[in-house]
Amino acid sequence: MSVPQVLAGLRAAERDAGRPAGSARLVAVTKGHTLDEIGAQILPHGPFPLGESRGQELRDKSTQRPELEWHFIGPLQRNKIKYLGRVALIHTIEAVWQAEAIAQAAQGWGHAPDVLIQLHNGEAQKHGVPPHDLPATLAAVQATGLQVRGVMVIAPDERAGADPAGILRVFQETAARAHDLGLPELSMGMSADYPLAVQAGATLIRVGRSLFT
Repeated sequence: MSVPQVLAGLRAAERDAGRPAGSARLVAVTKGHTLDEIGAQILPHGPFPLGESRGQELRDKSTQRPELEWHFIGPLQRNKIKYLGRVALIHTIEAVWQAEAIAQAAQGWGHAPDVLIQLHNGEAQKHGVPPHDLPATLAAVQATGLQVRGVMVIAPDERAGADPAGILRVFQETAARAHDLGLPELSMGMSADYPLAVQAGATLIRVGRSLFT
């Protein structure tokens, strides 16, 4: 597939869900791909946010192309935070210490990235805040001074037995919790399940594999 094909699928999913075109934004997941590949295959089709999950790779790419919009979408370890100085949005806050460390580092960067809180999807091996802890975690993260724009969730894995109805339910429950807390941004859906995420209200879709194959 290619970026135009993914965008066509995204626009079709929006139409099927009765949503305006462009209400779900593509985050192009570019980990493992060079800036030359990104420049040839991604950037000609639009000014998409670029999602990275490896701290040093993100640092190197964003240093060379600081004008691009970089998002961090991987598990957030303490030793990665120093690499995030040029990031616009961090999708993966799951503990208050992470927000505190980012807020402290931001004093040296001269700006603070916006953040999303990652919700746990019910699978034991996955990261995220348990849904019942979301209100308290939100309040604690906001107390650090960071701007919380919304939530992120990773769908249950179909290879582990999750069916489309179960995936849709996770997306819908995540959207409802975000709405109840006044959080507008919903980072949900990847290459295999983004139509379901759009149906549930996703505003950011994280797609990588389909953009480079």
